[in-house]
Amino acid sequence: MDALDYKILSILQDDASLPIAEIAARVGLSQTPCWKRIQKLEATGVVTRRVALLSPEKLGLGLCVYVSIVAGEHSDAWLERFTKQVAGMPEVVEFHRMAGDVDYMLRVVVADMAAFDAFYKRLISITPLRNVVSRFAMERIKSTTALPFPEAVDRAARTARIAEAIAI
Repeated sequence: MDALDYKILSILQDDASLPIAEIAARVGLSQTPCWKRIQKLEATGVVTRRVALLSPEKLGLGLCVYVSIVAGEHSDAWLERFTKQVAGMPEVVEFHRMAGDVDYMLRVVVADMAAFDAFYKRLISITPLRNVVSRFAMERIKSTTALPFPEAVDRAARTARIAEAIAI
């Protein structure tokens, strides 16, 4: 991957619905080479899919809960049953196996506390769990699906240093 690929990815992360002509113009390519680069990024698995991002609140899903879980056991059978069942729960929008004092972390999106209670009861009925802790988000301050690219991070740091120097 080169700098043009990263520019294309940055644009796609911001708005994947842009026409190829617009993306090509922004990165300084003609349409065909730009389209071929996007196809290659998709074929190699760098771009896994293009989706629409939705507002949970506008859809009546205003409660976001982070659920940390300590496993009841660590057998292959337990793991298979647990991961299959939890991955199939539509309320679970993120599901991570963790290192440290927590085995799994879930991000759960539901309408309200009653909906979370129903989800929680289904969760704990799957298989024995040692510990489950729920943390309720009060406010979303930042939420992005965009990944930071090294040059973007470096550029942001340089911009911050320049702004700080100017303010002094």
